[in-house]
Amino acid sequence: MSKRAVNLLRAEMAPAMTMTGERRPIDKSTLNTGAAVTTTLTRAQSGTLFLIDGTDDIVVNMPALSKSNPGVKYEFLVTTAVASGKTVTFFLAAGGDWYGSIVHYGQSSPCSTDIAGDTLTLLAESAVGSRVSMECVVDNGSQARWMCRAESNKKPTIADA
Repeated sequence: MSKRAVNLLRAEMAPAMTMTGERRPIDKSTLNTGAAVTTTLTRAQSGTLFLIDGTDDIVVNMPALSKSNPGVKYEFLVTTAVASGKTVTFFLAAGGDWYGSIVHYGQSSPCSTDIAGDTLTLLAESAVGSRVSMECVVDNGSQARWMCRAESNKKPTIADA
């Protein structure tokens, strides 16, 4: 069937047919203020893409340990570069560890892994386009493991707080 025929059929439908697809929430305000921000994420925010203004320090606390956390996921995109002397830091609750895949743009060996630590940090001068995606893969209420992928022009770090 031609594109024109499909469009004619669409116009005759009552109610009119609209194209839909999966959409995820994009949070343009929580971490995109241009000021220092400390926030704690909730399970209800799972699936959200957060835009980050790195003008000042950003601290993101992950949800408290809970058996209902596995499958919770978030993504973050730097839309204003992380300023000199500032960081974007993600903290897991006590008993949590990141399983990290680190991508450091512009390096001869750009990929590495890190599986020890409860703190993931995007460093000062991380560029626009730096991003972090994460998902809780194990949480029994006392220990948790979160898988993450951090990509930036400055090598993201994973360490203990």
